[in-house]
Amino acid sequence: MSLDPLVRAPAQDADVLLRRVHVLDPRAGIDAPHDVLVRAGQVAEIGAPGTLEAPAGTEEVDGEGKHLFPGFVDPHVHLRTPGQEHKEDLETGTRSAAAGGYCAVVAMPNTSPVVDSSSLLGSLRDLASRLARIPVGFTAAITLGLEGQHLTEMAELRQAGAVGFTDDGRPVTDAGVLRKALQYQRLCGGVIALHEEDPALSAGGSMREGSVSARLGIAGVPWLSESTMVARDAAIAGYEDGRLHFQHLSCVASVDALRDAKARGFKVSGEASPHHLCLTHEAVRDLDTSMKMNPPLGFEEDRQALIEGVRDGTIETIATDHAPHARDEKEMPFEQAPMGTTGLESAFAAVYSELVRPGVLPLDIVVDRLIGGAALMGLPTPTVAVGERANLCLVDLERAWTVGEHGYESKSGNCCFHGRRFHGRVLMTLADGVVAYRERSFAVHAA
Repeated sequence: MSLDPLVRAPAQDADVLLRRVHVLDPRAGIDAPHDVLVRAGQVAEIGAPGTLEAPAGTEEVDGEGKHLFPGFVDPHVHLRTPGQEHKEDLETGTRSAAAGGYCAVVAMPNTSPVVDSSSLLGSLRDLASRLARIPVGFTAAITLGLEGQHLTEMAELRQAGAVGFTDDGRPVTDAGVLRKALQYQRLCGGVIALHEEDPALSAGGSMREGSVSARLGIAGVPWLSESTMVARDAAIAGYEDGRLHFQHLSCVASVDALRDAKARGFKVSGEASPHHLCLTHEAVRDLDTSMKMNPPLGFEEDRQALIEGVRDGTIETIATDHAPHARDEKEMPFEQAPMGTTGLESAFAAVYSELVRPGVLPLDIVVDRLIGGAALMGLPTPTVAVGERANLCLVDLERAWTVGEHGYESKSGNCCFHGRRFHGRVLMTLADGVVAYRERSFAVHAA
């Protein structure tokens, strides 16, 4: 897998033999035990279980009873660099991603300062080439300063390496500005990803407007705030023949609007986050600020609609919206705390435990959606195939563990799943041919 325009720090290519591991790669049609040999960072051989020999100096991993997937790709993370490194930085954020089985991530531009110039983007890519544990790509802002008024130099930013464009954290409320952005996108390429929210409807809200918000006396955000913007912007994309990606969908009407736009042939896609797939507004009852995110947790019918969207492919990818915050920022009254939850280290385990083990979704669909962000961002899709760079994650599906029990690789611990007991532990991640993560207690030996 070619990872350009992704960048990472230099590291030694791996030589690893994974023995008797159950390989599941839904896009390659593999679902069976195999030996997988990685040499010089590349998948060199795939053989019947127990048949491959380890060349001298090659690490051997006993994969019996464990699963090997293509490495996951997250198109929506916040690495907080530049300007908010007390929350997260390029090294800790990509280390957290590797611990969750990710071989690549795409970072959002709502930093301090905003990534809205080619010079800042260039310096970020240079920093990532020295610090990032796994390949990372960067989106640039659609509008200067995320203010929604004046477009950035999109063509220049693409030439400087921007994977795409987003004002994530803020919606593009001006339909004319979005239309111009789509016109420029047709010339320079790169997906436009949108955080959908009508501020006139959501202003002052801290959770989903409904029975729980009424009982708690907390101002709510109506689902209409999101879905009306999805419908509007899908129509603009269709009119301009532009490419739009809808971030972290959270309600029935948004899924319906996306499905309708696709049926009409519009170039649109969508993502769902583990917290919206696994939790509802009922989780806010005890006012845990880790449950405060934007968009807010929805109703059970919203959760079911998102699950169905993932199942039928209306929603092509599961993205974490990993949003670290410092502890003192979250240790505030619910209405004053910032929105956002971390999620890279718990994403697979949460979705596997809550949706796959109970039989709600099949494992192959979940794996497919966890790697689906690559194609949406115009990046090669990881696959377990001879000749490809090794982008792999080894998982023990039977291993039970408690989220946050031994801390996090991330600087921040504001995870909505903190303290939850899940199955599905990532033991090892190879990203672009390099061993980017190995669980501390997971032993290997050299041949």
